[in-house]
Amino acid sequence: MSDTENEKPKLGMRQPLGLKRTVETGKVKQSFSHGRSNTVVVEVKRRRVLGPQSGAPQEEAAPPPPPAPVAAPPPPPAPAPRPSAPAGETPQERQTRLLREAEEQRMQALEEARRREERERAEAAEEEKRRAEERARAEAEAAKAAEAPKVEAAPEPAPTAKAVEPTPTPAPAPAPEPVGLQLDPTRPAPRRFTPVQRPEIPRPAPTPAPTPAARPEPNLAAPRPAGGGNAGAPGGGASKRAEPAKPQQRDRKGDERRGGKLTVNRALGGEDGARARSLAALKRAREKEHRRHSGPREPQVKQIRDVKVPETITVSELANRMAEKGADLVKALFKMGMPVTLTQSIDQDTAELLVTEFGHNIVRVSDSDIDLVLDTDADAEDAMKPRPPVVTIMGHVDHGKTSLLDALRGTDVVRGEAGGITQHIGAYQVTLKDKSKITFLDTPGHEAFSEMRARGANVTDIVVLVVAADDGLMPQTIEAINHTKAAGVPMIVAINKIDKPEANAQKVRERLLEHDVQVEAMGGETQDVEVSALKKTGLDDLIEKIQLQAELSELKANPDRAAEGNVVEAKLDKGRGPVATVLVTRGTLRVGDVFVVGAESGKVRALVDDKGRQIKEAGPSTPVEVLGLSGVPMAGDLLQVVENEARAREVAEYRAGVIQQKRTTSSPASLESMFSALKEKQAMEYPLVVKADTQGTVEAIVAAINKISTDDIKARVLHAGVGGITESDVNAAAASGAPIIGFNVRPNAKAREIADRHKVAFKYYDVIYELTDEIRAGMAGQLGPEAFETVVGRAEIKDVFSAGKHGKAAGLLVTDGAIRKALKARITRDDVIIYQGEIASLRRFKDDVPEVRAGLECGVTFTQNFTDIKPGDYLETFEVEMRERTL
Repeated sequence: MSDTENEKPKLGMRQPLGLKRTVETGKVKQSFSHGRSNTVVVEVKRRRVLGPQSGAPQEEAAPPPPPAPVAAPPPPPAPAPRPSAPAGETPQERQTRLLREAEEQRMQALEEARRREERERAEAAEEEKRRAEERARAEAEAAKAAEAPKVEAAPEPAPTAKAVEPTPTPAPAPAPEPVGLQLDPTRPAPRRFTPVQRPEIPRPAPTPAPTPAARPEPNLAAPRPAGGGNAGAPGGGASKRAEPAKPQQRDRKGDERRGGKLTVNRALGGEDGARARSLAALKRAREKEHRRHSGPREPQVKQIRDVKVPETITVSELANRMAEKGADLVKALFKMGMPVTLTQSIDQDTAELLVTEFGHNIVRVSDSDIDLVLDTDADAEDAMKPRPPVVTIMGHVDHGKTSLLDALRGTDVVRGEAGGITQHIGAYQVTLKDKSKITFLDTPGHEAFSEMRARGANVTDIVVLVVAADDGLMPQTIEAINHTKAAGVPMIVAINKIDKPEANAQKVRERLLEHDVQVEAMGGETQDVEVSALKKTGLDDLIEKIQLQAELSELKANPDRAAEGNVVEAKLDKGRGPVATVLVTRGTLRVGDVFVVGAESGKVRALVDDKGRQIKEAGPSTPVEVLGLSGVPMAGDLLQVVENEARAREVAEYRAGVIQQKRTTSSPASLESMFSALKEKQAMEYPLVVKADTQGTVEAIVAAINKISTDDIKARVLHAGVGGITESDVNAAAASGAPIIGFNVRPNAKAREIADRHKVAFKYYDVIYELTDEIRAGMAGQLGPEAFETVVGRAEIKDVFSAGKHGKAAGLLVTDGAIRKALKARITRDDVIIYQGEIASLRRFKDDVPEVRAGLECGVTFTQNFTDIKPGDYLETFEVEMRERTL
């Protein structure tokens, strides 16, 4: 690297004056083992001398001469004599020496200029201080003269200095200076970049006041120098103030640190002096002055509080509620003979002693006070607004409830239900031609779903009882009538399938009389209508009767309050988490609301209506899917909106604790319970693990299994939950050798692996009466051939194509086994079955093939024109083998 490259100025720095760099470089060669070597650049730095040479005379120690009467700056000191050139000096050394001497002279000149500036600022500060003292004395003399009695006398002659006063130039008068301004002489004065010279107007000399320091007063009548100096009149001698101040070493970093940051006021004012006091400091000073003048401070009166104390509370929490020091409470407990710490809990009686000891009032509360209280107060009449009616469709299985609802909605939900029956509560809202709305709840009709029908009747305004004209009244129809009467809601009888030749509506009306249901045609008050869901006849009459009944009921609700609602159904969605279908009864549920539902809490992340659209809010009588729950609630739980998340978590934890306590607390012992327990131990157990897709289905399956139990054998549900079958479910079943019942769900890959290892059996169902019949037959030992299902192949759906009249075709990649056309097939989405049937066609490129093995791609269409296929779904082909059961 050359010297010229090192001497180039860096970006943002000024050009150097030409001194030779103080760093000398050299190269050193290093040798290592195995013949390796390295060359290292070594730098030698010289100390750079910025001050004068040791042999140069020190002119700075001598005091500067006194300033002249004029404002001209003092002459610079004489330059130090240059040392003679040493003998034998080379031209390069001579050039270096000359440059170094020039740099030293420049540094001396800068130092002298800095000292001169400091001296001028100190003199300006002294002059300003002297002027302030003079003005103060003048004001004091004027005040004394005003108080003394007026004596007629000739005016005093003007001072002699008046004759020599220079004529002022026509310049604007300077702004009045503040009186009594005291500047700190130790602080540096403001730097004046452009000094302005103005003629001074001499003032009359006031009577000198005694000063603590005896120093001669300046002659105010003498003309001042133009530069504002303190030099006295000729012959008067230089005053002590006129002497130049001794230069002080200035700490620039300290000045910047004391100066503070640049503010708008400082930038506009242009003053770099002392900072003004803050408002807080002024306020504290006023309060201190007020306390000094007002006398001794009165003792503060202790505030008596109402302290809420639960059944158990920690000492620190009690101290916070009492607004006392925790150490004082611990000391009081020690005196009572209870050595405790701040984190230990005390009972309610001990807390009462502490509260009364410190002079507060105790308010006893119990743990149940944490729970939310159901608001049963009626809303104000002026806040009530009309709301849509909630209509529940009930009846026996396969009487056409869902088909009738489809005819009203214009959609087809029946195809999505396994076995042609509804096994969930569906909530839908229909908008009529006159823009009015009706909310429909579709309940399942199988006997196992009795509790779901009861919930539907409890949250509804009107019940539509669907009875098939060709079948008459059946057991679930009678059960629906009983639920409706228990709920006390009006009923409308819809006689369906009136288009069939064997239909007999009159027979249905007569059978209703047996259960105390009198229709209008028979002289009663219950409305009835003949409809056909297949031919879509009589639907307008049914809508008209529903609107008439809703108008008679005068259905109203207050939308401007915290929302309340009932959970119609709840499930665990793999992609969205816990999801609950909620029917809002009062208020308006909005996105972002914090709520408590049963033993779960959450915050509304999204609201989805029955058509799959996201909405911002849901008013009364609106069914919505709520996302954002901490867990899956129980169907039928009440949803209540609370003020914050802390309150929601507190209530949810209390409710969960109550449920856990009920599970673990045993019933009181009695002779009857002892004998029944012995009898149950003697009976054989049939363990089961139940997993289903929704909470209501789990509830119905468990209730149906419990009804099957007899004295000889009892079905015991080890675990029941919502969602796909997981590893924990398989482990729970393997410990007791129980089969796992999957209702519309399937196990994941890890669960299947563990099940194969532990020989755990899976039983899959999609129709509940098949499940109950097989469990009943298995428990009784009267089963015929047992169906064993073997999965032959699995394939992943990569894409979906249009297949003309066949609907849609799926493009597959076979991942395991083989896909055969002759076998049964099912489609799963997130381990939940969405289709089960047969393969209509199997093609490899354009050829129909009977089988496609793993690693190959193929195209498949399905029977029944199934079109709800999405990329990412899985296809399974399986074969069912019938074997004789062995017990």
